Amino acid sequence: MRESDLALLVTAARKAGTIATGYFGQSPHVTDKPGGAGPVTEADLAVDRMLADFLRDKRPDYGWLSEETQDGPARLSTTRQFVIDPIDGTRAFIDGAKDWSHSLAIVENGAVIAAAVYLPLHDLMFTATAGDGARLNDTPIMVSRSALHAATVLGSKPNFAPALWKGAALPPFKRAFRSSLAYRLCLVAQGRFDAMLTLRPSWEWDIAAGALIVAEARGTVTDPRGLPLVFNNPHPQVPGVIAAGHELHADIAARLEPAAPNH
Repeated sequence: MRESDLALLVTAARKAGTIATGYFGQSPHVTDKPGGAGPVTEADLAVDRMLADFLRDKRPDYGWLSEETQDGPARLSTTRQFVIDPIDGTRAFIDGAKDWSHSLAIVENGAVIAAAVYLPLHDLMFTATAGDGARLNDTPIMVSRSALHAATVLGSKPNFAPALWKGAALPPFKRAFRSSLAYRLCLVAQGRFDAMLTLRPSWEWDIAAGALIVAEARGTVTDPRGLPLVFNNPHPQVPGVIAAGHELHADIAARLEPAAPNH
């Protein structure tokens, strides 16, 4: 079943890419979500509609959680759930950058069992199923084994504020940034970057697919306190993420101030 679920996600992700690239660079209409939740484009909404129709038609008993669909309690009573970000990296999409993605996952009993993250403008398809490894365009991938002093860590600037680190001292790693959280996780899984972190509460649709891909690439993925990520929460957020190879993950986690999450 997991293999057929993954095949379904891959097909859906490619369909999403076809729709989104039709809007890319065409000045799509943009509105701001209520409460400062960020921008949404007509491309996000078009992809969301297609994914909801296509995936729910194929798996009508699965729950549904998507960034661009009104959430409700119905998914909490289902055994499996789709967790979807129609376009992860909407600001990059608006700005004409290419590092945005479609992030699709299936969750069962709080854990991700199948995942696909697709970057259509790079034709990169990251995939994983629980227990079967992670792949990029069908080629197996694995996290790096870099030590802390040689690592490059993906994250936004607020995560590197000295106050979040013990002794107000940032560890001796290099820093980098990519707009899509899902893509950051996949870059770690691929070994192109050594770790990623986000120390603030993160929406499940940003994290779910990439978290499985890193874990299946032999990485370690937890919240900033070192606890496993659990999905399909009533309020669909996790309290931040650290993802890296096992030893590097432990080194980063050990250097965080205990109160760092939620800053």
